[in-house]
Amino acid sequence: MKILMAASEAVPFSKTGGLADVAGALSQKIAELGNEVLLVSPKYQSISSQYAEKARKISISVSLGSSIFNGQLYIFEHKNITVALVDSPEFFNRPGLYGEAGKDYKDNDLRFAFFAKSVLEASKALKFKPDIIHTHDWQTGLICACLKSPRTDEFFGDTKTLFTIHNLAYQGNFPPESVQKCGVDPLLFNPEGLEFYRQMSFMKSGLVFSDLLNTVSPTYAQEIQASSERGFGFEGLLSYRSRELHGILNGLDTEIWDPQKDAALGKRYSSKNYPEGKAAAKKEIFLKGNLSVPPKTPLIGIVSRLDRQKGLDIALEALKGHIEDIALAVIGTGDPALEQAFLDFAKQFPRRVYFHPRFDEAFAHQIYAGSDIFLMPSRFEPCGLGQMIAMRYGSVPVVSRTGGLADTVFESSGEKNGFLSEPGDVQDLKAALSRALKAYALPSWKELVLSGMNKDFSWEKSAKDYLKLYRLAQNSNAGVKTF
Repeated sequence: MKILMAASEAVPFSKTGGLADVAGALSQKIAELGNEVLLVSPKYQSISSQYAEKARKISISVSLGSSIFNGQLYIFEHKNITVALVDSPEFFNRPGLYGEAGKDYKDNDLRFAFFAKSVLEASKALKFKPDIIHTHDWQTGLICACLKSPRTDEFFGDTKTLFTIHNLAYQGNFPPESVQKCGVDPLLFNPEGLEFYRQMSFMKSGLVFSDLLNTVSPTYAQEIQASSERGFGFEGLLSYRSRELHGILNGLDTEIWDPQKDAALGKRYSSKNYPEGKAAAKKEIFLKGNLSVPPKTPLIGIVSRLDRQKGLDIALEALKGHIEDIALAVIGTGDPALEQAFLDFAKQFPRRVYFHPRFDEAFAHQIYAGSDIFLMPSRFEPCGLGQMIAMRYGSVPVVSRTGGLADTVFESSGEKNGFLSEPGDVQDLKAALSRALKAYALPSWKELVLSGMNKDFSWEKSAKDYLKLYRLAQNSNAGVKTF
């Protein structure tokens, strides 16, 4: 099959979150399974010049409303896939991918309408006629609508679309005038199309006009249909399309996340010699954070965007009740109020708490390796990669029973690899931490560590599940309306 992967970020080129990990790793794995893959993503200011230096360039033009915008494709081979980075200095030569200082760029509607249409132009310029266009999150949602418009190019006559929901909370909703600005067929702007509470919704474009839908874990696929708290206003539409909605758990790039090969670790290790490797990483964290507690003190790690969704306000309250028994290492940026709260916590307990308020990839790896317990108390979590990485590095997760966390962390006697609490419940999180700390003192802790380290979180199974969806999309008439 020919697969066009369209994503607003992709490792190793650009990244703000898990979407980038998925787009990059899944593209590679799908190609390894014998398919031809074209990955299209924006050429942001932050992308290393090494990729531009080896690329050939093709000029493209995109019509948005009454204006024509010119751009270039930077095309090169990366491992076993073809990559096309869409260059437009006007839209992408900026410090951030989506915004700066916690605020979205005001022209994100134009930026990602340009990107969506550039994806189709890239396909035609490269004569890459895709069987499937795999679109990811709201930034690519307009691709699905473009292919259902009466003016759809015949080049894509046999092309089907899969739309992956990574996080329904981020929807790409813009004022009605964006319809004209973005050059979208006005016939599509109605309650059965792009209109969402009188706004133009890029997310809704993907939800309505894709041939098939999926989320990044089976539990999240159910949650977003069941309540407004998880569906964010789309629960009715998702229930209506439940036959076309699937849940596939994300995998890990096991080449990047491997404690036996990780260059960020001073002492690498496997499940056979993990105590020495983890002890070395833990010592480094204690030194870096100037933490002065006994070496056997349980170290709790947090690697996260600082956001209410991640439940870190709840985490602070729960951790205060255990602070005399633990050490804590946190890396993250985001909500200024949460950043300040963690800074204050570290100042209050300087011997036990270290907060690193900026992105540092190497130190994040060290926290996964050096922590004994990894904390992810999310209010909701479509999939989550942190808990999988932590287990692979021998850190036992304490997580909320939601989304992909509930699909990967188990506290039952049959398969126990971590500890669970109810989302948003401070007292239940305190109780889960208490159970984890008690277990840490027992000889059976080793069984928990090895249970996580030996679990297969690779992309192998997930990629095969995506291939099944691609084939299903090819053979389906999902009943998506064509205007």
